[in-house]
Parts: sequence; C-alpha cells; structure tokens
Amino acid sequence: MPHTLIRIDDLEDPRIAAYRDIRERDLVGRKGRFVAEGKVVLNVLFSTARFAAESVLLRENRVPGMTHIIDRIPPEVPVYVASGDLMDAIAGFPMHRGVLAIGLRSEEEPAEALLARLPSEALVVALAGISDHDNMGAIFRNAAAFGADAVIMDRTCCDPLYRKAIRVSVGAALKVPFARGGSADAVADTLEAQGFQVLALSPSGKQAIEDVERAPRCALLLGAEGPGLPEALLSRLPSVRIPMRADFDSLNVATAAAIALHRLWRPPTL
Repeated sequence: MPHTLIRIDDLEDPRIAAYRDIRERDLVGRKGRFVAEGKVVLNVLFSTARFAAESVLLRENRVPGMTHIIDRIPPEVPVYVASGDLMDAIAGFPMHRGVLAIGLRSEEEPAEALLARLPSEALVVALAGISDHDNMGAIFRNAAAFGADAVIMDRTCCDPLYRKAIRVSVGAALKVPFARGGSADAVADTLEAQGFQVLALSPSGKQAIEDVERAPRCALLLGAEGPGLPEALLSRLPSVRIPMRADFDSLNVATAAAIALHRLWRPPTL
C-alpha cells in the first residue's frame, strides 16, 4: 500500500518541530533523537533494524526519486513533504539534499555485552580521544568497508550519531554496531578480557602493519590526531605502524584506519 505523504505549508506546524534550526539543535542535543540527512543515509536507516525513525521530511522535488525508499518506511512513520523554500526556513539553512529523517536512539549496549556476542573471528575498531566528527564519520565508513564487526569508543570520543558524523559515514554509523567504554585503558582491558588481540596504531609502532600475524579476534586501537595514543598504552600493547617516507611523520587518523583495516581484513571466501 503506498505511503501517505503529508503536506506541510506552515513553518510553525508542530509536527515538524524536531526539524527546526538543525544546526542550533546539533549543539544542544536532541533528547534521544538524531538527524539522518541525505538519500544514501535514509536508505541505510530503513534497510537495517538497528534504529527506528520518528518521521521523515522531504523536499517536494525529491519525492519522485525517493519512491523505493518511501516504500520501505513503516506505515506508522509519517512522511512530511514541503516546498524547497519552506524546508530551508524550517532547517535554518539551505537544504540542498532535501532529505531528512528524525531517528530514535536506542539504549546503548555495554561494550562487554557487544564484544561477547561477536563471532570467534572478529575485527573491531577501538577509538581513544577521537573528537572530530569528520574523522569519526570517516572511520565508521572505513569500518563498514573493511568488515569491522563493531566500533568501541572510550568516554572522550565524540558522538557517532551527530548529524555530520552520520553524513560523512554515508550511513555506516547507523549500520556498524558501536558501544562506549570508560577510559582508553579500560577499553583495552575490556577487549583483552574478551579474547581480543589489541594492536595500537602509532607512527612509532614497533612492527609494520603488514608483518602482523592477526589473531582470530583482533582490535585496531586508534588515538586522536596530534597527541595519538597515551604512552602508557603504547608501552603495554603490541604497537604497529604504517611504513611511510622518513621525512613525513603521520597520516590523517581516518586514512590510517583505512590502510590498517585493509591489511587486517579477512575477506569472506566465495
């Protein structure tokens, strides 16, 4: 049965209150909600069962190209349609993509529980101090591309469900399971307790990433650009590096993650 589209003609319509002044709400939080933006991201949102949606708001000229996604939206989720000018006024800035949804956060699973239910052969990305949303989104995108089973973050990492992080991840933040632990040391302890080989990636790592013999359960630990991982962690964990020219010291953390994950990934055999 075709989804009923609900026309919005009034900026003050209470039904679209969650979409007003998006950038300002990004800063103050959304009380258990997140914003999904763009056709590709909505496709992921309605193709996986990880998160539910509260509503959808579309620019009227985007509706014809969204039919296959609209058909997957549960009937209880309202789909609102507005003119381009009105949608821009609602959002508070030009909405060129013209595709938005309000998602509902679920209760975060403890890191221990998430790791415990992963298979005996698993690849995990562990993050310490990643505070840039572009990097967070790109890391999730890389994690999805190279078969990571989960992302585990320490308490200082930024929110992977921040609008920009989801957009940069092209929806991978809605697809790859994630959990948050305590300190970086606590995250490493939790991984080791669950039988994971934890490899700390650093420009000063003792072993080249291509020389690593990967364990069945393996976690790649990444630190923030600049400070990197704490020295105490680097000294207690096996450390690995990506070999590069001697006159250049480091890569962007998301780029480094992609290279290392490609090396550690075990593609499924056909």
